[in-house]
Amino acid sequence: MSTILARDELRRAPLFARMLCVILFAAIYLALHPTSSWAGHKLSALQAHAGAKAGKLVLIDVRSPREWKQTGVPQRAKLVTIHHPRGAKGFLEDILKAAGGDKSRPIALICAQGVRSSRGKRFLEARGFTNVHDVSEGMLGRGSQPGWLARRLPTRKCQIC
Repeated sequence: MSTILARDELRRAPLFARMLCVILFAAIYLALHPTSSWAGHKLSALQAHAGAKAGKLVLIDVRSPREWKQTGVPQRAKLVTIHHPRGAKGFLEDILKAAGGDKSRPIALICAQGVRSSRGKRFLEARGFTNVHDVSEGMLGRGSQPGWLARRLPTRKCQIC
């Protein structure tokens, strides 16, 4: 009986090893080639522009009105300052309004260099938003990422500034 078990184990070992290799290969492939261009919830300015243009996400500029006036705002962006006059409650209410009341709607936050947008993303996720993206290079660029303005993506003048 032990001989039969040993033969069965030998027959299964190569299959198990092959299956393990396939699983490892798939995991490595998916890590290097994410199935979504928005994997990780960080977007480049180009991805945010394309998503907003296609109507696949709501782009929200969270900078201050002074900054909106200085540089203009991304085309198609909604304006909700993270420095809201009514504080966190006002910011949350205005973001929810910009998302059409849907906490699962894809939204992308952009600021100057990705600091406030990252903070805003964490804030919104802690309050039940499930599809928030961070345009980490921001309007001005960050590290090796040039930013919305240097990429010459379309902007418009701020109408409320």
